[in-house]
Amino acid sequence: MSVLESSATRRDAKGYLQKYASKEKLGQQPTPKPASPQFIQGLQSSSQQHPLNSELTREQPAIEEELTKVAIVKLRDPHLLPDDTVAGIAKTLSQLRALGLLAIVVVDCGARQTRKTFEREALRLCEAIDSGFGLPVARFADGVFVKQSRNSPSKVPPPLPPIFAGSVRIDDQGLLAQALRRNKMVVLPSVARPDNLSSPRPTKAHDTILALAKYLTGLQFTTGDGVSSEAHESFPNKTASVERVILLDPLGGIPMIGKPNVAHRFINLEQEYSTLMDQLNDAHGSSTGPGSQAMSLKLSHAENLTLAKDALSLLPSSSSALITTPLAAANKKPPPNSSSLQLDDMVATRNRRNPLLHNLLTDRPAFSPSLPLQRINGDSPSGPRAVDSSAATLVKRGMPVTILPNPRGEPWRPPRPGAPRLRLTDTSVDLPRLVHLIQDSFDRRLDVQDYLHRVNENLAGIIIAGEYEGGAILTWERPDGLDEQQAFEQGRFVPYLDKFAVLKSRQGSAGVADIVFNAMVQDCFPDGVCWRSRKNNPVNKWYSERSAGVLQLPNSNWTMFWTTAGLSVEHPKFQDYKAVCRAVQPSWADDKHIVD
Repeated sequence: MSVLESSATRRDAKGYLQKYASKEKLGQQPTPKPASPQFIQGLQSSSQQHPLNSELTREQPAIEEELTKVAIVKLRDPHLLPDDTVAGIAKTLSQLRALGLLAIVVVDCGARQTRKTFEREALRLCEAIDSGFGLPVARFADGVFVKQSRNSPSKVPPPLPPIFAGSVRIDDQGLLAQALRRNKMVVLPSVARPDNLSSPRPTKAHDTILALAKYLTGLQFTTGDGVSSEAHESFPNKTASVERVILLDPLGGIPMIGKPNVAHRFINLEQEYSTLMDQLNDAHGSSTGPGSQAMSLKLSHAENLTLAKDALSLLPSSSSALITTPLAAANKKPPPNSSSLQLDDMVATRNRRNPLLHNLLTDRPAFSPSLPLQRINGDSPSGPRAVDSSAATLVKRGMPVTILPNPRGEPWRPPRPGAPRLRLTDTSVDLPRLVHLIQDSFDRRLDVQDYLHRVNENLAGIIIAGEYEGGAILTWERPDGLDEQQAFEQGRFVPYLDKFAVLKSRQGSAGVADIVFNAMVQDCFPDGVCWRSRKNNPVNKWYSERSAGVLQLPNSNWTMFWTTAGLSVEHPKFQDYKAVCRAVQPSWADDKHIVD
């Protein structure tokens, strides 16, 4: 309740209840529905391979059973954690269970530790969970992971990528499925048997996490010697719905290179993965410390990011990964001079946000990734607030971002008069989809011809998120009284956000607005941009939190925003901003001749 009251929107609460609250709690009953043919990654399921089975399911409608929603959790180096921290983690996992998300924890003590250490720490966590809950709700599972022989012929169907083979598989014998049916949390040491006769040995958690993800989602295909060539014709069933991958690592979230002690709040893998991996694998320069130790830390962060990416590639696009510290999961304040990354994040009060609980209830990071750091830290009369730095990074598969023209090739600058420039009518822009995006977002009809006439000759560029699911149109505007040549020579062109739009279906937890806004202020106009919004626009609070300043334009229906840092009201640029925000005429078909 404290999370929903303090930081969740009505949409967040509704989304959580629809997804995680049981139908009985919502006053609904499971409804019978005819079983339909199932497809896995474009391949036919076993029900389609056997006509008799398909016929039976068509004749007898089945009750739709909801799969147990689970989080795969990796706990790194628990042998270095004190008992009270382990107890705090156990309490949070129990709270997740009460909220509808069951944890399956893989304990990773590192390659230098023995199998006994892995098993001891797994049992310690089980005891902490049971002790805190007052009932035996944790299940220790040993001997579940088995190494796959590299010399064995794979029965993975050829169209599937190599990630589906892997080096570790699950030999469950019904243990996991039974535990989940009984609503028990499962704790597994990251140890695997080399074969059916040998004892388990410590194994990379990367491999065991992926094996678990494949098994739970029904993507563990049969491999090994002695398996018939028809083995791939029968696909395993889904055991659970994997909603989250949670990596609890003392290093915390993925660092922002070049910004000491700051971690990414959100990573859009489609857009950022390659760039981030290049930065983390670069031996030169670091925000985590000097020398070889810093490089080792960066490589560890790179391993976490790669694990998040690989795991999410096996899961539905709605799933996400959360990388944070064991201390944050335990809701504990880190000790002074902690080596973990310091994210601006959590005010050290009794209302400290637990990133695991907050993410479950809102499907968002604890703080919006487009929110400036100073807005999170805040100031009090006695100076900066005390913060609890847990450095949580939320990772999603996300969506690609297209910026035209590409600012990485050449930064956006006002074009010389008469020089070639981008236009919305260029073939690189899908104008019908762009118009649909704007009209759907604003719920108003655009006068397309009037709009093109106004922006085509002064277009700075456009930002498109995904398949025109969100976007921004930015222009170079001139203050009244200046022609194009004068504005160029005097450096008076104003960077202006003309349209900012997100499809209604993608507004909220998808993070599309944050992705577009960050692209605008980080890649396109890092030195600042201005825009205006009607005074009664409900989005103004969101704009205000992300801007460097806000001004209610007198005798008008407009509020002006800007991101240019340190801009005083006496500055000539500020006056140009005001002039532009007053002068731009709207191009809506429903009020074409109305002046705001």
